[in-house]
Amino acid sequence: MPPVTPALAFIIFVAGVIAGGLGALLGLGGGIFLVPFLNLVFNFPITAAAAISLTTVIATSSSVSAGRAGKHLINMRLGMLLEVVTAGGSLLGGVTAQLLAQSTLQRLFGVTAMIVAVIMLTRLNRRNVILDSTVDPGLLGGEYFEDESGCVVKYRVKRLPLAIAASFVAGNVSSLLGIGGGIIKVPILNAWCGVPLRAAAATSAFMIGVTATAGAIIYYGRGQIVPVLAAAAVLGVQVGSWGGMRVGQRASTLWLKVLMAGILIVVSGLMFIRAAH
Repeated sequence: MPPVTPALAFIIFVAGVIAGGLGALLGLGGGIFLVPFLNLVFNFPITAAAAISLTTVIATSSSVSAGRAGKHLINMRLGMLLEVVTAGGSLLGGVTAQLLAQSTLQRLFGVTAMIVAVIMLTRLNRRNVILDSTVDPGLLGGEYFEDESGCVVKYRVKRLPLAIAASFVAGNVSSLLGIGGGIIKVPILNAWCGVPLRAAAATSAFMIGVTATAGAIIYYGRGQIVPVLAAAAVLGVQVGSWGGMRVGQRASTLWLKVLMAGILIVVSGLMFIRAAH
């Protein structure tokens, strides 16, 4: 791990801006971008990178949840149900991360990113919205104003057991790799559980703060969080999140899905290359 210097803190701040913007735009929390950057570019141990990343995930969640409050994109009922399971998986992941080799974690990161990218590419044209205003969305469904349709749309939550199972896995992967859990939940909720991408991203951003807190406790207890670098990353993420939310309001859903898949494929390849060395 490189020595902590003002130059390193500034670079991590800039990386946080980029990660925060992409994280807020796609509901992934930013860790999917920040962890590979710290690990591949600066040779941070992946556990140290994950520890810093989890603090930024908490910041992203706070910013996005506050920015989207009142727009009905966050499904509170669904989010609170899934978060109970996710937090349990997160605590388990934080413990497990201390027992696995770094190359194993890197390969796991790469496999996870590639699987999610493939899921997104196979569901590019699926919107999951119901335009009929008389339809009952059900107990866990929701509604919000969609710019693309120019009206209020509704959606129903399908395959709830799958969403619950995916949330446990997401919590585990979140703490294990420091990526927030949105990388699992957003694609699953959108591809198979009937939740539109914008609603899935907003609900995920609401949940990942609690998930990351549960995992960060383990890393903090082991002294793996570097306060100066974590603070620089958090400040950068706050700035980037604001910009990401503004762009996300105007971007098309198709464009967001393609961007997410492309970034995940690149990150997956980089992590496999690193694990091989």
